[in-house]
Amino acid sequence: MDSVLLLLLALFSYRTGGNRLFRGSSPVGLDLDLEVDADLSAVFRRVDPRFLSVTIDASLASNEKFMLLLRSQRIRTLAKALSPAFLRFGGTKQDFMVFRPKRSQQLNADEPCSSTGLPWWLEQRLKEDWTQQKLILLKEEQQNQHNRVHFTGRPWMSARLSPSGAQSVFWLFSVSVRAHRGPAALVQQLLGPGSDLWPERAAQDHGQQLEQQQRPLSAPVLRVQTIQHVVGAGERFLQSGAEAVDACTWHHYYVNSRNTSLHDFLDPEVLDSLALKIQEVLKRVKQEAPGKPVWLGETSSAYGGGAAGLSDAFVSGFMWLDKLGLGAKLGLDVVMRQELFGSGHYQLIDDDLDPLPDYWLSLLYKRLVGPEVLKLWVVSDSGRSKRVRLYLHCANRRSYASGAVVLISMNLSRKPARISLPVLLSGSTVDAFVLQSSLPGKEGLQSRSVQLNGVLLKMVDDKTLPELSGARSPPAERVQLPAFSLGFFVFSEARAPACR
Repeated sequence: MDSVLLLLLALFSYRTGGNRLFRGSSPVGLDLDLEVDADLSAVFRRVDPRFLSVTIDASLASNEKFMLLLRSQRIRTLAKALSPAFLRFGGTKQDFMVFRPKRSQQLNADEPCSSTGLPWWLEQRLKEDWTQQKLILLKEEQQNQHNRVHFTGRPWMSARLSPSGAQSVFWLFSVSVRAHRGPAALVQQLLGPGSDLWPERAAQDHGQQLEQQQRPLSAPVLRVQTIQHVVGAGERFLQSGAEAVDACTWHHYYVNSRNTSLHDFLDPEVLDSLALKIQEVLKRVKQEAPGKPVWLGETSSAYGGGAAGLSDAFVSGFMWLDKLGLGAKLGLDVVMRQELFGSGHYQLIDDDLDPLPDYWLSLLYKRLVGPEVLKLWVVSDSGRSKRVRLYLHCANRRSYASGAVVLISMNLSRKPARISLPVLLSGSTVDAFVLQSSLPGKEGLQSRSVQLNGVLLKMVDDKTLPELSGARSPPAERVQLPAFSLGFFVFSEARAPACR
């Protein structure tokens, strides 16, 4: 396939340019103390440079005209900032889509499909229509009754996302896929679930397809789930056609959107459940397809479209950032966030095409975190360390010089945390990037806006993102993380041998 992208702390406030996050003594009431150590001598793991990737919900193609929204200058600006990345096009709706390689009848001939931009009047009309379309899609989801959709390649190709620096991945589920001549001419043929032979047949068909292509598909085609009967099918697929896939993928959500709560989003036990699932999938893939990379091909907080007021709010960032940290640490190569834009409540860009809190978190991760994972462990703690979650990477070399490292941190507690640093880090200047809700109190956790070092994040205009600056502080023995906050601490002078 062708390449085409809180509670605000009441006792402790943070101000840009200050060093209140780097005090040498504990402020009154601080009872979350952690001491950590790190191995900076060697890389523990290395992930794909496109580790943080995103998806486009296939429901956007439920009516092909909505694919034109991807040509919005605002979306293109936001998507480009997350490069390099894979852009996966898939989701539940794709199970009910049939590709028809002919000119689309959904778009009028006089609509500006050949232009690179999207006229403001058309963008506004599409956004209004999309709001109504989402109600239809939501009803389908709730009733578990999905209408079959026929689609062509024209709107997808006209979106022209290649300048965004993303490689598109058209997801192929448990289907027989046959290749045809012509651009993007792939037709899905769903196999009956009553057939006991579909994994083997799908593997055979995919192998034949790769032979027919002038070059292999860039997209992996296997979805591995931790649900027993699906995992069994995945194993049979690998036994029959492991050589035909580039990577093995699976999906993960923590909770059900219909009965989850704010408590779930802050529960360390819920976050910890991911580790067992990752280990199970890695074990099965190692047995059947040793050496194949494992991707988390679709993931977010709550399945069923996400939970309104939670999956699209500041509090969702704890699940998202911990998943990135844990996934890289345990052995995943790529994590694809559901979704950049679409019909769910877990999208990174809202219906007005404005970035939500998890978008800004993802953008900081992209700019600050490199693919090299370093070993970090807690030596001692006097508080509930499960609510203070830490990961260590080399810093992104596009933003920092060789040898710099970044401490990825999150505090799920209502109390601030103090993190004592190893000597190799305490001697370095620190750039702090701390995300907090824009609103105080419990309402803040469910806010749809976020502050970086006390400054509200919002786009300057359709082509311009705000400056994402860290608060620089001189070397110190510890860093402090406000209550209910997410942080990146970059140690620019760490001179880590692993990061050179």
